[in-house]
Amino acid sequence: MSRVANSPVALPKGVDIKVEGLSLSVKGGKGTLDLTLTDGVGVNVEEDVATITYEGDSHRAMAGTTRSLLANMVKGVSEGWEKKLVLNGVGYRAKASGKSVNLTIGLSHQVDYQLAEGLSADTPTQTEIVISGIDKQAVGQAAAEIRSFRPPEPYKGKGIRYADEYVRRKEAKKK
Repeated sequence: MSRVANSPVALPKGVDIKVEGLSLSVKGGKGTLDLTLTDGVGVNVEEDVATITYEGDSHRAMAGTTRSLLANMVKGVSEGWEKKLVLNGVGYRAKASGKSVNLTIGLSHQVDYQLAEGLSADTPTQTEIVISGIDKQAVGQAAAEIRSFRPPEPYKGKGIRYADEYVRRKEAKKK
């Protein structure tokens, strides 16, 4: 049995939480995020700590989920979220311009990926992409969609992978 919901969420300076009925709003230096609470789950804010309350054991799982979502929202509006992707392959390049990422990944055409609202992309080098934003789910989804254009293959290691991902290599077929 998990006890995630019982641990409080520390609120850094500059982060405000507003609870009105079933709507929860977290405002910080980088922006504002909203969440709709489930019936039977509530949030109490006292000084610099937010705690989750729930009615009975039937709401325990949703209370733990709500606590995790709240912690992710607090970190997002104060520090932000970031995912790094690495391109491996001869001629594989990426270029971020505005709200789109232009990928040359060995296909017959270039791939232009349009970023969702609230996300930004940066390319420190031609083979690295850094996606950042305040919403953890949106950042992860954008990174997963870019990775899906050319997932890493196990024989040569070519493709788009996360910076912290390990690609297990396979040995080629022997004659």
